[in-house]
Amino acid sequence: QAFSSVTSILNMAVFQDHFVLGDLVEEMKQQSRALSFGPLQSNGLLAVQGSFPALQELRDFLLLKAKSLSEQDKREGGKSCERPRRRLQEHRGASEERNSMGDARGEEHMVVLDTDIYHYMRHFHPRTLQVDDVVISAVPDGDVTTVSIQSAGRKADAALIKRRIENCSVKLQRILRKERICFRERSRGEKQRCQQLCERLKPRYPDVLVIPYDTHIDIIGTSSDVFGFAKEVRS
Repeated sequence: QAFSSVTSILNMAVFQDHFVLGDLVEEMKQQSRALSFGPLQSNGLLAVQGSFPALQELRDFLLLKAKSLSEQDKREGGKSCERPRRRLQEHRGASEERNSMGDARGEEHMVVLDTDIYHYMRHFHPRTLQVDDVVISAVPDGDVTTVSIQSAGRKADAALIKRRIENCSVKLQRILRKERICFRERSRGEKQRCQQLCERLKPRYPDVLVIPYDTHIDIIGTSSDVFGFAKEVRS
C-alpha cells in the first residue's frame, strides 16, 4: 500500500460573498485536475482528495484568491463606509484563515498529514516535531492527522516549522510503503506471537515502524524493508 492520497475538507463559505461558489469550484477543478472533488454541500463544505503536493498547489491557489479579495476590500474601504457588516465579518474570517497559513509570527499554523506518515515522522524524525519555543500538537482523525504549530516565544517561527513539516511529509510520502498483516485468528496468543516476532525482527530492520492493532499489524518503511519484514513475519 502506497501513500498516494489524502482527503481534505474545505470550507468554501468564506468566499460566498465574493464568488458564485459553484463557479469557483469549477475553476478549482480546472486548476487542479489531479484532484478528486466531492459535491459542494449547502453549508459550503467541500471534500477534496488527492496527493499532498496537489493539495498544496490548490491551497496556494485559494490563498491567492483570498489575498486578492483582501486587497480589493481595502480599496473599496477607502471609497465607501456603507458595506454590510456581515460581509466585513466574513471577510475577516477569510483573512484569519489565510494568515493562519501565512508568515506572521505568533499565529497558529495548521498542517494536514497522513496519519501513518505522522507516526513515522514522530518516531524517526522527532526533531521535526519538537522545536524550542514552538507548541506542536496533533489531532488524529482516522487516516488524517491535523498538526497545529504555534509560536511560544519571540524567536520561534511557526511558519518555518510548518514548511519543514510539509517538506518532510512530501519526502516520506515518496519513499514509504505500508504492508498490513491481518490476524488469521483473533486469539490473544496469536497476537502475542506476532508482536514478539516483530520485536525480534526490528534490529534487522531499524528503519521499519511497526504499529499493532487489535485485528492487524501495520508495517511502514521503504519498499524493500517492508517486503522483507512482512515476508519473514508471514513465513
